Amino acid sequence: MSVNLSKGQKISLDKEAGATLTRITMGLGWDAVKTKGFLGFGSKTEAVDLDASCVMFDENKSTSDIVWFRQLKSKDGSVVHTGDNRTGAGEGDDEQINVDLSTVPAHVKSLVFTVNSFTGQNFSQVENAYCRILNASNNQEVARFNLSVQGSHTAQIMARLYRHNGEWKMHAIGENGNGRTFDDLMPQITVHL
Repeated sequence: MSVNLSKGQKISLDKEAGATLTRITMGLGWDAVKTKGFLGFGSKTEAVDLDASCVMFDENKSTSDIVWFRQLKSKDGSVVHTGDNRTGAGEGDDEQINVDLSTVPAHVKSLVFTVNSFTGQNFSQVENAYCRILNASNNQEVARFNLSVQGSHTAQIMARLYRHNGEWKMHAIGENGNGRTFDDLMPQITVHL
């Protein structure tokens, strides 16, 4: 059964999945912005380019590697982005980041997932935005974080996966920010490590 996450909540991924998770998928989905025409005529949709990123941190809270639309695979191969969706069109996840937790190098202690509006629309204009974690072995949804916070922000620090006593746990951060890429959020991210 999937857990709907709220800001600041912490969960054990293994406990929620009912087994030891070795591979997870972080999915991000959204819909294009719908604009209304004059007197209801001429309505159209405007493409939204949200970007999912994963920043890998070591035990010293230093950046170890980054997976995003300009680098689709971590240097060690444990984290892989499936590609950049620039419109939000279609059903299901628009972008995915796959993580093989069993091959994440031991020196990596945290994985932080972010979402940025590369095209600059703020999240109050983005419909049906969410992120979720799936058990990649059976595609069962383990946790979901609805991006229901409406506002003028253009980015969000979604969640942190971290090692604790030999298992992976998740902290739903849900902190709003501004910026077109993860790099703009780095000062905010390091506070949560």
